[in-house]
Amino acid sequence: MSQYPIKPELVAPGALSDNERLKAESEHLRGTIAADLKDDITGGFNGDNFMLIRFHGMYQQDDRDIRAERTAQKLEPLHNVMLRARMPGGIITPQQWLAIDKFAQEKTLYGSIRLTTRQTFQFHGVLKPNIKPMHQFLHSIGIDSIATAGDVNRNVLCTSNPVESELHQQAYQWAAKISEHLLPKTRAYAEIWLDEEKIETTEVEPILGDNYLPRKFKTAVVIPPHNDIDVHANDLSFVAVAENGQLIGFNVLVGAGLAMTWGDTATYPRMADDLGFIPLEHTLKVAEHVVTVQRDYGNRSNRKNAKTKYTIDRIGLDAFRAEVEARTGVAFAPVRPYQFTSRGDRIGWVEGIDGKHHLTLFIENGRILDFPGKPLKTGLAKIAAVHQGDLRMTANQNLIIAGVPTEQKAEIEAIARAHGLIDDSHSEQRKNSMACVSFPTCPLAMAEAERYLPELVSKTEALLAKHAIADEHIVLRVTGCPNGCGRAMLAEVGLVGRGPGKYNLYLGGNREGTRIPRLLLDNVGETDILATLDGLIGRWAAERHADEGFGDFVIRAGVVKPVVVPKDDFHS
Repeated sequence: MSQYPIKPELVAPGALSDNERLKAESEHLRGTIAADLKDDITGGFNGDNFMLIRFHGMYQQDDRDIRAERTAQKLEPLHNVMLRARMPGGIITPQQWLAIDKFAQEKTLYGSIRLTTRQTFQFHGVLKPNIKPMHQFLHSIGIDSIATAGDVNRNVLCTSNPVESELHQQAYQWAAKISEHLLPKTRAYAEIWLDEEKIETTEVEPILGDNYLPRKFKTAVVIPPHNDIDVHANDLSFVAVAENGQLIGFNVLVGAGLAMTWGDTATYPRMADDLGFIPLEHTLKVAEHVVTVQRDYGNRSNRKNAKTKYTIDRIGLDAFRAEVEARTGVAFAPVRPYQFTSRGDRIGWVEGIDGKHHLTLFIENGRILDFPGKPLKTGLAKIAAVHQGDLRMTANQNLIIAGVPTEQKAEIEAIARAHGLIDDSHSEQRKNSMACVSFPTCPLAMAEAERYLPELVSKTEALLAKHAIADEHIVLRVTGCPNGCGRAMLAEVGLVGRGPGKYNLYLGGNREGTRIPRLLLDNVGETDILATLDGLIGRWAAERHADEGFGDFVIRAGVVKPVVVPKDDFHS
């Protein structure tokens, strides 16, 4: 029950989805997870617990490469979990890094650390007996996975800006405060995973509500003009406004999101809308009540239309703003001028205004493992063993060695080069390409993404070289299904998986990440994709204006029309 008057005309009609029953009956996310952990008949979780563990930061998965083989052997799938850590702003200490490196090596099926587009790390392949010890281990080093999945506010992103160190620190502190403020209040995590005693109390969830949110919710803090966290992939974004290098407030953006459902034209990617400007002292209050408005008016009947973007398109931006203002008692001021001019990460060394140096390492697909001739995982462990600053995971699957004193630069670089963490042969194209995990672990995957991307990039590099623009790049992203984890719906060229070897090809996003691409080819294979790109890259090389990106060119040339109002024209 909301503590605020509900306007019936703004509530989505229809019977509640089964996920609402599941949450209501979960005893504030406890379910029967604790008992399920003792069930050694299956490696997976039973009934509602399959979904409830997501609120604790985990997804049940299996190795799809061997699923058929195990079925033939009359074995159940090799159930395991993927855990996503809660790391607001992506900052981790060298000591924590060394600890998670050791755990990944000793206690996971794949031995890898995966940097994600949500600016954190994931463990993949944790078997049931290791799940509770994993949470206890993470707790011992100051990390948890509370609310990194499920119908809650998830890991809060923050611009990984190592140059303007004071402004970055201020923005990061707000990202951490927002993360803490919006966490679930239930003690379920502590009781189940950390063996803390259950306290007799009447639990309430004053922000998230006893049924939590209608769907997942993503929040980010960004420092323009660098859009390195892809502001238009988040339900709620705080755009930093600074004066004289000091943070004074935020422009608040709401209603972005990239997921859609094949065959359902009522689903679509959407850009964010501006609510207005707020001074710093209202930040947590506004964050809270953007969430409570979505909690009360988000669609709890149809999960495919439950995200904030659909709530705003259904009730209107003005009504949404008015509800937030009424609940906070804060009137939004006019938006302060801002502009995004760049995206991605600044690979290599940069010097901060504090005289410290910061090395951004390109990690292809964010997969940290010792590959043949390229022992990335070992190299990062050696860097962490001597590094005096912190490490910063980025929302583009890369890693920053931050706060390196001048006298240590050579040592850090030597280790990085010796282990393949710095590779001068990496093209701009490779650095500006990204994919989601997809096969073999993601249960939603329809087509390859992470495993396919390196090969696709090589073929795209060949096309750029063929047309004498090898130093150029296209923002290229591949995702194995339409849920959007690889952020293909903000790419200049986006591939979205339809089936084995088949993708939808979208064109027309821009380099700044402020435009959604449009469908050009439906359900096609690599031959058609590369042939199409070959012709268009050739035209771009010959006909482009000065500094005109590929996405801007295909819009200007009329190859695709720009998406203006997604609910009306994305599918047209």
